[in-house]
Parts: sequence; structure tokens; C-alpha cells
Amino acid sequence: MRRFLRLCGQGFGGALLLVLGIWIGLSLHFQIGAPLVYVLYGGLAVAILGGLRMLWRGQLARALGLTAVVLAVWALWWASLAPRQDRDWMAEVSRGVTAEPVGDGLVFVRNIRDFRWSSPTEAVETWYDVTVDPAQITSVDMIMSVWDSPEIAHTLVSFGFADGRHIVFSGEIRREVGEEFSAIGGFFKRYELVLIAADERDIVHLRTDARGEAVSLYPVAMGAAQRKALFLAFLDYGNDLAREPRWYHTLWTNCTTMPYRLVRQVAEGVVFDLRVILSGRLPGYLYDLGVLPGARTASLAELKARAALPRRPVAGLSSAEYSALLRQGWRD
Repeated sequence: MRRFLRLCGQGFGGALLLVLGIWIGLSLHFQIGAPLVYVLYGGLAVAILGGLRMLWRGQLARALGLTAVVLAVWALWWASLAPRQDRDWMAEVSRGVTAEPVGDGLVFVRNIRDFRWSSPTEAVETWYDVTVDPAQITSVDMIMSVWDSPEIAHTLVSFGFADGRHIVFSGEIRREVGEEFSAIGGFFKRYELVLIAADERDIVHLRTDARGEAVSLYPVAMGAAQRKALFLAFLDYGNDLAREPRWYHTLWTNCTTMPYRLVRQVAEGVVFDLRVILSGRLPGYLYDLGVLPGARTASLAELKARAALPRRPVAGLSSAEYSALLRQGWRD
């Protein structure tokens, strides 16, 4: 029995060392370029193999000591990695939204993106600033875009104003020029987070037409005070990011979990649900909360069919006209 327990302990310790080695190796991969990363891979491999050898010889204390040293060195380096504002950003994420009050309840909003996309990567670039009255917000919509697995969607939140204007907020990775997205890299401080404010002719048309993604729009029932508070919470978050940048995280700080936390600040009864992580199922969560129009009389499948957005050219359409067309399915 003693020998069996010893073998189990060695096996568990060996598995733990290998997992640790893989985790540290991935962190090196996403942070350090060649040729230095290969040197560090070699040093990590020597340390892991040395630890495994100590375990096999029953030298548990020495193996733990070596592991502690490796972890301490890695942790010090990892803690030193800080998000930045001054990288060579892609044009579409080069400006995060910021805002400031200007009196009489009005808010001056900076850096609203209004690109005209001719392909997934090419656009005529325009940004504008605007003064708005949050008391004039008449609607809140959740816009979801699926590009691959139906279990995962990009979540946007759109605020509609009495004059027909819509401002959409989108939490996104802040990619550098030439940088590609990696979901695994999002676990390892690979990308900063940016909060984009955009016109629907830009950010919705990009996903429906330029990228050909499956996009859906769901009106969300909220009181006037909650709509205003949520809008201001997004602006506060944008200001916070401008003052102190943060890392994007694939699970905990992404396009869905970020707005979910803001919603929890202004609405009662919003509890965590696994569908916040599996964001493609988020409409079911909203349906169960009873905040979707027709949730008491229509099935979720029927509401999903109404929410699906077709492709709509933007040429010749004002911002208000385009936004109105997006919501035709909910008026019919």
C-alpha cells in the first residue's frame, strides 16, 4: 500500500509539473519573441525534467524547492507586465470612448466611430464627437454577432435616443497593426481591452455585410432610470480605461462579461449564469429573466427568428434610417 501511495504521489506531482510547464511555456510564447523565447523554453524544460527526476527518486523536498523557485521567478516577471496605451493600434481600435458632463444633464461623448466598410479590413475612417442627453434614451438593445461556434457570440449594447440616433458600445481586444486574435492568447495578457463607441451603420454593417456574420438584435426592457444609469456606466468605464488601461481576458474581461458587470450595477435580480460565459446562449438567459419583448407569449425560437438581421446596404441611408430598418422585425 505504501508503494502504491508513493506512486500515486509521484504521478500527481509529475502531472502538476507538466501542467505548470505548459502554462508557463504558453505565457512565454505570447509575450516574448524569438530567439530569446527559445532560450527560455530550454531553461524551463531543464527545470521541469529536473523536477520530474527528483520526484522519481523520492526527493520530494528538493522537487518542491525547485518548483517554488521557478514559480517565484515567473510570478515576478508576470506581475511586471502592465497594459499600455501607446502601441501601434489598428485604426478601428485606435480610439476608446471617453466623455464628460457639460451641464444641464448633458454629456459630451468623444470618439464615436463611423467607418464605412468595403471589406472586413478596409474602410473609410471617420470619428466624431457629440453632445447627448441621457434622459432622452428611449431604448436599449443587445446585438449579438456569431462568427464561428454558435456557443460564442460578440455582444454589443446599443442605446437609442428620441431623435433616432443610436450609440453602440463594444468591448474589444485592442489589436496592434498586423496582430491576429487568439482566444488562448487572451488568457496570457496578450491584448489590452478597449471600449468602442460606434454608429450602427459602422459596427453592425461591418458584421452583417463586410464580415458576413450571423447578427441578431434583441430589445431589452429597462426603465428610463436604468437606461440612463447604464449608459453613464459605459461612459465611466471608457474614462477608466483611458486613465488606466486593462488587459482583455478571454473568460473574465471580454465583450460579454464587461457589460454584464455594468448591468449588475444598475439592475436588481441579475445573477451570474453560465450563459454569460457561453455568450451564444445569452438570449436564453434574457428570455428566462423576462426582459425580451414577447417573452410571455412567444417561444425563444420565435424571438430568435425575429431578432435575426439581414444584410442591409448603408449607401444613401442616414444613421437614423439605417437603425430603423434594423428594427423592422420587431415592429411587424
